[in-house]
Amino acid sequence: MRILLLLGTNLAVILVASITLRLLGLDSYLTENGINYQSLLVFAAVIGFGGSLVSLLISKKMAMWSTRAQIIENPKTPAERWLVDTVAELAQKAGIGMPDVAIFPASQSNAFATGWNKNSALVAVSQGLLQRFDKSEIRAVLGHEIGHVANGDMVTLALIQGVVNTFVFFAARVIGSIVDRVVFRNENGHGIGFFVVSLVAELVLGILASTIVFWFSRRREFRADVAGAELAGRSAMISALNRLRQESEVPDQMPDTLQAFGINRGARQGLSALFMTHPPLEERIAALQSRS
Repeated sequence: MRILLLLGTNLAVILVASITLRLLGLDSYLTENGINYQSLLVFAAVIGFGGSLVSLLISKKMAMWSTRAQIIENPKTPAERWLVDTVAELAQKAGIGMPDVAIFPASQSNAFATGWNKNSALVAVSQGLLQRFDKSEIRAVLGHEIGHVANGDMVTLALIQGVVNTFVFFAARVIGSIVDRVVFRNENGHGIGFFVVSLVAELVLGILASTIVFWFSRRREFRADVAGAELAGRSAMISALNRLRQESEVPDQMPDTLQAFGINRGARQGLSALFMTHPPLEERIAALQSRS
């Protein structure tokens, strides 16, 4: 969830920035006398890392808005008190600041963590997870999410996304300029063809380049599982993953359009496997079981 939200927000920011730059005429300025590759690269880096930074800074608000998560300000029930106390205990154990704790209305077993730094994070769980998982399993899930925070996954992801954005922004304008000159016979290389082609190329390249981010996300899941095992116990972490695997095999429990705890129903094959944000549950369970 946090990955898809960050990528979606980032893509929207970059596209809006691209259209704004076109309207202001800056795109044309960069290609007016042929492409100035050095200036374009610097410009692409500023836009690319800027878009990624904006996405990171608003990640908490976007996550809360999209999931309708409610932060627990003052626990009203024993379950809420236990949840806040457990997050506080695990956060202290992981050496990070106390995250905001939230619950969001979803029948699926789901959880996520996000935030621009490890001392200003948000950890949220679904009502479905609280209802069906026992306390040791919930604690393991929380340990997993806090592991993401302690490992600095969101910040690292934002840096990787910034590099990806820079490449996409740069390459899209090179492609746009070439097509405008060769296909549309525009000597300046910055006519309407440049704008349309560069915008389309930016969208296509952005989607393709996201496979790099997804690959990174899959690798970090194994580290977060290890963190969850260290914070809450390996058996509890394995039990939580097994519970998620069981739920993923029940069609009514795990709709195709949802990824509870970031889980896909079964392993994908071919190109679709490149767009998985999480590795198959079987691999994650096996990786934990193989640790001595």
